[in-house]
Amino acid sequence: MKIVDLRKNNWHTDSELKRIKDRGQGLEGKYAPSVLEIIENIRKYGDTAAFGYAKKFDRIDLTSENVKVSEKEIEEAFQKVEPEVIDAIKLATERVKKFHEHQKENSYFTTEEGIILGQKVTPLESAGIYVPGGKASYPSSVIMNAIPAKVAGVKKVVMVTPAIDSLEVNRYSLVAAKLSGVDEIYRIGGAHGIAAIAFGTASIPKVDKIVGPGNIYVALAKKFLFGQVDIDMVAGPSEVLVIADETANPEWLAIDLLSQAEHDELAGCFLVTHDEKTALDTIGQVNTTLKQLKRKAIAEKSILNFGTVFLTDNVYHSCEVANIIAPEHLEVATKEPFALLDNIKNAGAIFLGHYTCESLGDYLLGPNHVLPTGGSAKFFSPLGVYDFIKRSSILYVSKDSFEKLSSQTALLADIEGLEAHGLAARIRSGKKIKVAEKSNVKN
Repeated sequence: MKIVDLRKNNWHTDSELKRIKDRGQGLEGKYAPSVLEIIENIRKYGDTAAFGYAKKFDRIDLTSENVKVSEKEIEEAFQKVEPEVIDAIKLATERVKKFHEHQKENSYFTTEEGIILGQKVTPLESAGIYVPGGKASYPSSVIMNAIPAKVAGVKKVVMVTPAIDSLEVNRYSLVAAKLSGVDEIYRIGGAHGIAAIAFGTASIPKVDKIVGPGNIYVALAKKFLFGQVDIDMVAGPSEVLVIADETANPEWLAIDLLSQAEHDELAGCFLVTHDEKTALDTIGQVNTTLKQLKRKAIAEKSILNFGTVFLTDNVYHSCEVANIIAPEHLEVATKEPFALLDNIKNAGAIFLGHYTCESLGDYLLGPNHVLPTGGSAKFFSPLGVYDFIKRSSILYVSKDSFEKLSSQTALLADIEGLEAHGLAARIRSGKKIKVAEKSNVKN
């Protein structure tokens, strides 16, 4: 890991800090043309294109008869999965559901003399969740994406996930889908899977919103299809930033940093501390532990690309640096972590204390692990129940209240040069209105 010393007056302009801050830029690059071509072909040719891409990329032969996962396959998955794993998945679903129940929004009305105003909250009719699959196993992604939708009241949750080399779908994902309330599962992935549920085909249903993580092709497909459907976010590589002081355990810090590095070669691992000994000891532990990881090759490249230790003046300076980077996961490994909470403005999820490791949040604690990446925590939030609802404003005005507001309404319409708007307010007052009548207001 490289060390960047920010203990200087012009630390805001440090080139390495700027590189880290701008890490979310340049997502499209060389991949965009291929993704756009896939999207257009799915739009035009539906199943034919979708099944063709599945053959090309996933090496499976899909048809209208086998693209949907059957109830029998789901039952067989339960028989194959170890009982203790099923228990762990059940515990995760229970905790995630309990947390997200608090995010429910209610319709409401406010009243004043002759006026009723309000908001109607309605769940989306359908949602699609994307779950990486094939040889990988991500039941936690199923749980985190499906449960908020079901808690929100979405009637139809559709899951798409790829199968590789055979028609078999990852059994852990199937178990998690059943326990999370997923209604339909289709064995198709990649940009073609995203496009299929965005447009709908003869065999795969269209949805109103698509959520869930994926590779660069999946991320770009979601980005380009926004407007055709809603999406949660354009997620980039995973990342963690740890604010630490002298009370932190370097061995624990190292493994927390590596837990992100093993995700992806472009994953971000950042340690921010004012204690030089903690910095140096953590780097030593990273180098030692890295050699023991099964995913050493991936983690090693991640550390080379983005593994950075920032030295600061004090913990408050560390918080400033963290706010500039705006990480997906932010761990606060300090003596008094809650004392720093008001100083932290930009983070997808904040893990307070030495024992609150990020991996607990990934699986069991309850808050969602679908989080903004690449610095988008400055303006974006974790996935939640609020992502699966829509709000409609409700307005009612009595005749008496109309009379009190109509003249000012017409005046504002005149200022904006919207003649019919003003006439709509005047005509209800019983005035005889000529369309060519001129306003006293000058534009």
